[in-house]
Amino acid sequence: MPRHAPGHRPPDGGNAIHPRPARTTAATVAEAGAWAEVLGGYRHLHAALPVPNGQWLVQHRPQAPVLDLDGPAAMVELAAEIQHRTRTTRTRTR
Repeated sequence: MPRHAPGHRPPDGGNAIHPRPARTTAATVAEAGAWAEVLGGYRHLHAALPVPNGQWLVQHRPQAPVLDLDGPAAMVELAAEIQHRTRTTRTRTR
């Protein structure tokens, strides 16, 4: 499938956002922590904290319920979902 310039629709009118390839390695705690820091810095998350049992506690807004994510892979998947949602919303509004 040919790639097109960011923000431009392909000639067939389809979605310019392509599905991401499958991971070949497991997400690490360091990777999940880096994504949590980035998402917090851009205010996509209010808080994201690892807990000793390997899970992550995540809160989208200050008064929102706290979500319990099952490990680093779930944190990285949440980051991918937020990034995908942000990109598809941005593409539709142009």
